[in-house]
Amino acid sequence: MNAKNKRAIRTALQTLAAVAAVLPALAALLADSDLAVAAPWIVGAAVSAAGVAGIVARVMASPAVEALLDRFGLGLVDDADGAAQ
Repeated sequence: MNAKNKRAIRTALQTLAAVAAVLPALAALLADSDLAVAAPWIVGAAVSAAGVAGIVARVMASPAVEALLDRFGLGLVDDADGAAQ
C-alpha cells in the first residue's frame, strides 16, 4: 500500500471518530428544533468536530498508536532524512 493511500485511510479514521463523537448531540438537537434555531448549534458542533479531529490526529501521532497501526500496515514510513513518506 502506498503512502498516499495510508494517509487517506488514517484521515478517514480520524474524521469518523470526530463525527461519531458529535453526531448524537447534533441529531438530538435537530430532532427538537427547526433549522433556523439550530444554526448556532450546528456551528458549535462543527467546531467540536474539528477539535475532536485534532485530538485524534495528535493521539494517532503517538508512538504507541503508530506501532499499532504498523501492525495493520497503516503506519507511516520515515525516509533517510526522517521525513514521513
